[in-house]
Amino acid sequence: MAFTLGPEANRPELMEEIKLYRNPREREKFDNLAELFAVINTLQCLEKAYIKDSVQAKEYTGNCSKLLVQFKAAFKQVQGDEYPTVETFMSKYRLDAPAALERIREDRPITIKDDKGNTSKLIAEIVALFITAMDKLKLEMRSMDDLHGELKDLSDNLSRLSLIPAHWTGKDKINSWLQTLSSMQASEELDENQARQLSFDLESAYNEFNKILHSS
Repeated sequence: MAFTLGPEANRPELMEEIKLYRNPREREKFDNLAELFAVINTLQCLEKAYIKDSVQAKEYTGNCSKLLVQFKAAFKQVQGDEYPTVETFMSKYRLDAPAALERIREDRPITIKDDKGNTSKLIAEIVALFITAMDKLKLEMRSMDDLHGELKDLSDNLSRLSLIPAHWTGKDKINSWLQTLSSMQASEELDENQARQLSFDLESAYNEFNKILHSS
């Protein structure tokens, strides 16, 4: 059987691999664009899953809050003259994600009421910090510098939220762990038992936190 080769067979430059970047700076730019695209696309999928009742409200709220925090960090890396708004970015790359865009504009999961103030945003940040800290422990990230930042921000935000009872044990446990981490060197790690206990305490506090929200 005979095959007829096209004209490109005589032009080897057409068979060369095309690189999107020519230097490390350009590579970082495309990496940042890809991360932002992925976050928005994931948020769109989560919104559709919640609408279809394929994900429970608790899981939706936690993951949506976390994605909104990740979006802010990712968009900061690409925001500028070329992409002044997220709408500009989505139009440029033909990203059809209306549900995700609505979440981004409201800056809160659909399950958190809009109180026309800062409470809803604060709750979303707290939920995201809980999820991030628990995810790190699941990934066996146990060093002081891996965990201290999230627990410090979590403690600060919980103290700012007026819905939290004054003597809530969940906040006390988090503050206790924060003191433990603060006494460690940056490279020091929690042992397996400590990590397991911290994971349990965070999960318990997160569940109690959701109960407080639902009863308020």
